[in-house]
Amino acid sequence: MKIAILGTRGIPNNYGGFEQFAEYFSVFLKERGHEVYVYSSSTHSYQEKTYKGVHILHCKDPEHKIGTVGQFIYDFNCIHDARKRKFDIILQLGYTSSSIWRRYLPRRSMIVTNMDGLEWKRTKFSKRVQKFLKYAESLAVKGSHHLIADSVGIQDYLKKNYGVESRYIPYGSVVFNAPDESTLTSYDVKPYAYHMLIARMEPENSIETILDGYVRSGTQTPFLVVGKHDVNKFGGYLKEKFKDCPGIRFLGGIYDFQALNNLRYYSKLYFHGHTVGGTNPSLLEAMGSNALIVAHNNQFNAAILEKDGFYFRNEEEVADIIKRVTDKQEFSEILQNNAEKIKEKYSWDRINTDYLDYFEEKFAEFN
Repeated sequence: MKIAILGTRGIPNNYGGFEQFAEYFSVFLKERGHEVYVYSSSTHSYQEKTYKGVHILHCKDPEHKIGTVGQFIYDFNCIHDARKRKFDIILQLGYTSSSIWRRYLPRRSMIVTNMDGLEWKRTKFSKRVQKFLKYAESLAVKGSHHLIADSVGIQDYLKKNYGVESRYIPYGSVVFNAPDESTLTSYDVKPYAYHMLIARMEPENSIETILDGYVRSGTQTPFLVVGKHDVNKFGGYLKEKFKDCPGIRFLGGIYDFQALNNLRYYSKLYFHGHTVGGTNPSLLEAMGSNALIVAHNNQFNAAILEKDGFYFRNEEEVADIIKRVTDKQEFSEILQNNAEKIKEKYSWDRINTDYLDYFEEKFAEFN
């Protein structure tokens, strides 16, 4: 089949979850004999025309010049280009800035959309933007032949709110089994003697609640906050609020995946406060890297973590968990269970195979 992937900033990944998936899945498809194209931003650092046999189509992306509106222009440029390529299948990753162009999608291509999380619930957006995102979500449903939900919660939501079926295929990850304690030297911490979180500085990621709970616990164990805190007002607010708490260290963004794996591996408690979305990539990455996870108590996190972790709803529960857990090694069974889940349920090979099987099944019906 001739397959295109839209909706990412491009491959190889240097941005986020959808880009990571696009990289793995496109190479997987190519290795199985399919003709694969991935649309990429004109500003992407990788400017070659192919990547491991996958065709890269660079389209003009003015976001760096004009801001968010540039995302819509970039998506339109990608869709406009796709009209002349005669793709069998177009996989759209997300819908935020592409769904308004649904009428321009090639009519002879089968359109499959991964619906991502409930973007309109993100509190970083104004009421007006949230309303638009809810509208964009409905357009994506109407403009797609088939939908993919990366969590059972999203699948149920689509059925309940739009009366449509979707295929549940979660995100993927790997098990990290090559720890290197020397990595910790750069961050001035010792094995199993610090807590941490990795998240974008946004209210719905429960960062303030987690840090309030940390302060409330009275612990002297350092807390590492990984995420760019200097790109929005909320990040600045958090840093200002906790400036007199010496145990809380705002490290900014860390993009060395090996360093992140080691930090997760040697942490005492790893906090995952995400409240919006489906199968969050960072949760799976934590499960695969020996992290003892304390997650926000919601259906999305519980569906993945199940009983193998701790849950919180407020700062009091965060403080209580910090006080109760004295030795991470006492929970070796939980750690092993999570690693097995990654191997058995969330391996990239299984996720990629599920996607391809779904494509072949639906494309046979489409023709």
